Amino acid sequence: MATDGETISRPVASDVWDPETDDRLVCLDVHDETHDVKSFTLASPQGKRIAFKAGQYFLFEPGIDDEENGRCYSISSSPLRQNAVTVTVKRVAGGKVSNWMHDNLKPGMDLRASGPMGKFIRLEAAKYLMLSGGSGITPVMAMVREMADRAEPVDVVFLHAGRTPLDLLFREELAVLARRVKGLRLVFLPEVLTGDPAWSGLSGRISRELLSLMVPDIAARHVLCCGPAPFMAAARTICAELGVGADRYLEESFDASVVDTPAIVAEVPAAAVSYKVQFLKQAKVLDVDAGQTVLSCAKKMGVRIPSSCANGICGTCKSKLVSGLVDMKHEGGIRQREIDAGFFLPCCSRPLTDLVIDR
Repeated sequence: MATDGETISRPVASDVWDPETDDRLVCLDVHDETHDVKSFTLASPQGKRIAFKAGQYFLFEPGIDDEENGRCYSISSSPLRQNAVTVTVKRVAGGKVSNWMHDNLKPGMDLRASGPMGKFIRLEAAKYLMLSGGSGITPVMAMVREMADRAEPVDVVFLHAGRTPLDLLFREELAVLARRVKGLRLVFLPEVLTGDPAWSGLSGRISRELLSLMVPDIAARHVLCCGPAPFMAAARTICAELGVGADRYLEESFDASVVDTPAIVAEVPAAAVSYKVQFLKQAKVLDVDAGQTVLSCAKKMGVRIPSSCANGICGTCKSKLVSGLVDMKHEGGIRQREIDAGFFLPCCSRPLTDLVIDR
């Protein structure tokens, strides 16, 4: 407590990470979580405090092979520990950035990073149901760690699904937290028991019967869900069938399979007007209807643009607009100074004129 004559130490602007100007993080630690998952703890090279909310993410752009490639990873650490952020990354087949981080990122190395970004943030509620599949646990893990740090009463059912018991992330830590945090009920759900035939808990996939039995008051809970596309599709359907309103259901995924198919199917030409869109580096010119996003049309025509969320959230597809105008409706995936410099997000932009893009 401050007394007369004492000065309360408050961070000044230069002590705080500024998402508009700060863009590099240095690796402090690498930790093996499972056989194919690692956690990377990173901090500002200048020692700045990084303010974020549980559920947000960073976009990392390591510049592999001198190419523009980026990938979003949710923060798994507690937002009350702002000296550094931890992201938990699974090695995946063909995952260029994920695999590069696993193979190359060591303590002392730094890399380009943008964030924190994202709106997968829990609202104040009396009861929660958290559903996570695979590495989708990372944003909800940040929420649980925050709850533990705050030492406040909670009413949370946390179901984490994985392929096998050996794939269940943060298993030991969550078991400790469930013993210490009153009101946190933990359920692990491996799909198969490979590697741990002595597993005595539940197994299989989430189902309506399982959730209605485990969470009989599910309709009164706020649901937060993150995981692979099939897991989230099943969770979304089951929760709706069990009475969870849309205003109580929040999900997030950077799963590319979520991105591509809906974006393409939904992008039915809405107007007869079309514009010429030229991609300079790939020497391609497309006709893009006024109702289509630039990214959805480019993908269909074989133009290579790295992408992830397809909703203007992650910033992975950020591109330089050499000329022309677009109607961009992003969700925080691009900074104002980048827009001022001529960049845009093709995933959430529809052409208003002919365009020339530096891709």
